Amino acid sequence: MLHVVRYAREGLDTLIEEINALGYGLTLGVHSRIDETISRITQRAHVGNQYVNRNMVGAVVGVKPFGGEGLSGTGPKTGGPLYLPRLQRTPPGLPSAANNALGVNATLATTPERAGFALLVDWAQQQGRLAVFEAAQRYRARGAVSGVIRPLAGLTGERNTYMLTPRDNVLCLAQESDDILRQFAALLAVGSHALWPDSAALRELARSLPLEVQSRIRFTPEWQQESEHIGAVICHGESDMLREVNQQITQWTGAIIPLFGCEPGSDTIPLERLWHERVLSVNTAAAGGNASLLMMTE
Repeated sequence: MLHVVRYAREGLDTLIEEINALGYGLTLGVHSRIDETISRITQRAHVGNQYVNRNMVGAVVGVKPFGGEGLSGTGPKTGGPLYLPRLQRTPPGLPSAANNALGVNATLATTPERAGFALLVDWAQQQGRLAVFEAAQRYRARGAVSGVIRPLAGLTGERNTYMLTPRDNVLCLAQESDDILRQFAALLAVGSHALWPDSAALRELARSLPLEVQSRIRFTPEWQQESEHIGAVICHGESDMLREVNQQITQWTGAIIPLFGCEPGSDTIPLERLWHERVLSVNTAAAGGNASLLMMTE
């Protein structure tokens, strides 16, 4: 049985928001010959695999890495460049693993988030927070693949691309200000917003930061109740603190929220875990004007 729901064209953005609000994001199919409509939908939809003017099956390892977001996926894409490092006890490091997988021909766009990262690096150096400065320097190269669109191999008549988009609203938990700033530097490196517990000390810390990066921080009075808006949790703390935080987030409903635990003073934040992987597969042959091509299978 096929269910058809009609919507007004001017209500497209609202429709996409309603789809995203469902929490599921495995696959999405779009049929349109209007490039602006295609771009509008695929850029706003929180979906792991998106298909344009073709069927929604047939993911191939290395060609269309497969995996969803939210309630439809909690780990790296099968057949994607981040899959193997997740299975290793000591990953080879994101620069070699991801940059090689993304290809040397990928182009990197300058974004306000990266500009904010540079401001934070300069601020840390000027304030004498050398531990934060050194950590941020390590994150600089590792976060550079965020937003890169890399073409993937595929059949003639189709175009496949792979992109990393940041998890947003990442909760930062730590007992030391340097650790909070390490987390913030990692989030700015990949383009995420930070969610900080609301306290007088953290409010004062935020006010000391450059104005341009303060907007990347949101405060929450009770983070324990913020499960619906949290994309991930980073926690610097001893085992007792990590255990307590883990017990709290396992009680949240909805999608599984990843927790990244680090020892106090550590800058080994797993940036590769702070991204969503998205693959877009387009049937380029369907743009030639032959409507029958829209119904062809590979």
